[in-house]
Amino acid sequence: MKLYYKPGACSLSPHIVLREAGLPFDLVKVDLVTKTLADGSDFRAVNPKGQVPTLALDEGGILTEGAVIVQYIADKVPDSGLVPAAGTMERYRVQELLNFIGSELHKGVVPLFPMLKEVVPDSYRDFAAKVLGAKLSVLNQQLEDKAYLTGEVFTVADAYAYTVLSWMPRISFDLSPWPNLTAFAERVAARPAVQAAHAAEAQG
Repeated sequence: MKLYYKPGACSLSPHIVLREAGLPFDLVKVDLVTKTLADGSDFRAVNPKGQVPTLALDEGGILTEGAVIVQYIADKVPDSGLVPAAGTMERYRVQELLNFIGSELHKGVVPLFPMLKEVVPDSYRDFAAKVLGAKLSVLNQQLEDKAYLTGEVFTVADAYAYTVLSWMPRISFDLSPWPNLTAFAERVAARPAVQAAHAAEAQG
């Protein structure tokens, strides 16, 4: 498999999951501004959406959308514990979390990125920060008395949540009011697979 990624972007989530699963893969860095690969070729020839993450499959074709990619990867190694079995309530709970993180947290952070400061009015940025804080409170509560979002086992939802939380310094968002989240982020950051993913992206 090949994971098309941008360092520190949402592609970090499936990158972490690939390493947690112990599956072989290659990393292919994408310039999302120019939509090109290192050899100068057009990334949109691989994925017409022009977005990461994109996973090129061993059997041919691609899979897109991070929340789907991480489930695909985890299902290839069912004994990993990265995702519960399909059709179980536990699986639906993980999917529920993936949806929440994607639609409420991931998209909620976007207006606060410094690169958009000139096009996003300050009044809206303030509103977006308040909404994001409310959503983080939900996740903080989810982690009450738990190591990870669904309990004591690390799942694909944790990889996605960690990825979004890793952006908070970039938007100067103080997480200290949410101690469960700060402890969670530190706990996930200490995992060997997560450290390996960060190291590989730093070198890329």
